[in-house]
Amino acid sequence: MASNTFSAAFVRTSDGWSGAEVDLSDAEIVDDLGDAVTEALGLAGDELALLCVEVEDEWFAIVRYRDEDEPRVFLSDVHAVLSDSLGELFAEFAGVAPDKEGNGLGVRPAGDFELLSDLGVSSEELLELSMEEGVLPADILSVIAERLSFADELDRLR
Repeated sequence: MASNTFSAAFVRTSDGWSGAEVDLSDAEIVDDLGDAVTEALGLAGDELALLCVEVEDEWFAIVRYRDEDEPRVFLSDVHAVLSDSLGELFAEFAGVAPDKEGNGLGVRPAGDFELLSDLGVSSEELLELSMEEGVLPADILSVIAERLSFADELDRLR
């Protein structure tokens, strides 16, 4: 796993959002990510949970878990994930094969752009935030957390 990785999961409850750090260092397959979230948050199964991962100043990912629904993932930059095995795992999760040759360089988001739209962040906003030059992944996640009302929990865990 990359040296400067932050990962935390947040669950929406009747009282708002609650969060916990998530250790993804042992994740080898996509299902391991969901298991780590379930364990960190003590999920019963029907809650809405979001996993937020930021890797150095390179990329971020958000994964949405809910009941028995297939998890949904958004990856901020397919090209940046090649630097570590966790990134490659997220690329696989998002259903993309990063171009290891570097062709078509530039930020290229992937995955489900609509995963936060019912919570107040449209696909257009998510893409715009992800592709804004000079903005760090941590700052983008902070903006998203603010919009979804779990910024205090995110700050507490950082």
